[in-house]
Amino acid sequence: MADNTASFVRNQLIPESPPPSSETGAIKWVRENLFSSPLNIFMTVVSLWAIYSLIINVAPWFINGVWSGSSVRDCYEVLDGATGACFAVLKERWPQLIYGFKYPASEFWRPNLAAILLCIAIAPVLFRTVSRKLFFFTLIYPFLAFWLVWGGTILTSIVASAGFLVALLSFRKLEYHGFVIALIGGCAAALVCWILGGYLIDLGENFVALPAVPSRDMGGFMLNLILGTVCVSLSLPLGIVLALGRQSNMPIIKWICVFFIEFIRGVPLITLLFVANVVLAYFFPPDTNIDLILRVIIMITLFSAAYIAEVIRGGLAALPSGQYEAANSLGLDYAQSMRLIILPQALKVSIPGIVNVAVGLFKDTTLVSIISMFDLIGMIRGPILASTAWSGVYWELFAFAAMIFFIVCYSISQYSQWLERQLETDHR
Repeated sequence: MADNTASFVRNQLIPESPPPSSETGAIKWVRENLFSSPLNIFMTVVSLWAIYSLIINVAPWFINGVWSGSSVRDCYEVLDGATGACFAVLKERWPQLIYGFKYPASEFWRPNLAAILLCIAIAPVLFRTVSRKLFFFTLIYPFLAFWLVWGGTILTSIVASAGFLVALLSFRKLEYHGFVIALIGGCAAALVCWILGGYLIDLGENFVALPAVPSRDMGGFMLNLILGTVCVSLSLPLGIVLALGRQSNMPIIKWICVFFIEFIRGVPLITLLFVANVVLAYFFPPDTNIDLILRVIIMITLFSAAYIAEVIRGGLAALPSGQYEAANSLGLDYAQSMRLIILPQALKVSIPGIVNVAVGLFKDTTLVSIISMFDLIGMIRGPILASTAWSGVYWELFAFAAMIFFIVCYSISQYSQWLERQLETDHR
């Protein structure tokens, strides 16, 4: 017999071969996403043609843009009949676009510092990796920012913060006697603290004082940022209260919240702004001059809180009834169960809706130009375009405004998506 020593089974693995070039990288992505079907091919060709046409027509406008000049006539002289943007208006009117046309130039450092400190203050709120010790600065930041932007004595901010601190301590002391009693006691303690502090402010009006800037002198994008930040911060806790009140078993509280939410949602924001400008002052005591920005903040906050309340109510309704029963089984009262178990889950589910309302609210701050408040849009539509030096310059200014709002809103949206992934709101 012949000796058959041939081996038909490999004792070593074949080295892994690279995939075909058509099945990896950019080629695969293009084939699967742009040219996967006749309809997809047609839409891809049409889209590429539209993008090409847009670039061909818009690119010269940007490339030939003029950045130096004191009027639109200077831009026309430089362009000499060519197509190009007059970006010189952005450079020449930059302070007005950001700070308004009356805010003192020598005090620009104050809102700039407030904006920088804002980034530091919101860091522990937005990111869990930031030290919790920084949260103390977050609590005092609103009062510090008020002093920086509006000026006056720092005693105003100290008294205001002391009132909230006294209210919190009083609430904690009276919490064992019931939530309602604790809430009333906290509000009364804060009111007493503010009344007594008012006399202290009158005595020390020059103590660590900055030059006062009236609200009428504020404008530009700074005004939009103030309104958006303050109103979003205030509308969220108010929306939570309204959502809980709408689900309350007490008929009076429930129907008050229902009426408020439905009424606010049925009225346009522009109507509420006119109310803030004209009517709201009549609801305050006589001989009181309530700042216009404060009145606008009140109305925008109420408007936004009604929508946030419905978003949070949807989050509460999405929770299974077992969560409420689990809280009761642990012996927790209503306030404890809501704070420790129910609201954390409901707020996590409600993140997309809350962010949607916040983005819409920030854009709606431009409506204040209707009541003669010179925000970014108001500055463009009013003093800048009304001047003979820049008459006819529209696209450059409104494109700049659109870019700023897009950057802010897109950043908020991206943070929302990141937060959803961190909290695993999809339950995967």
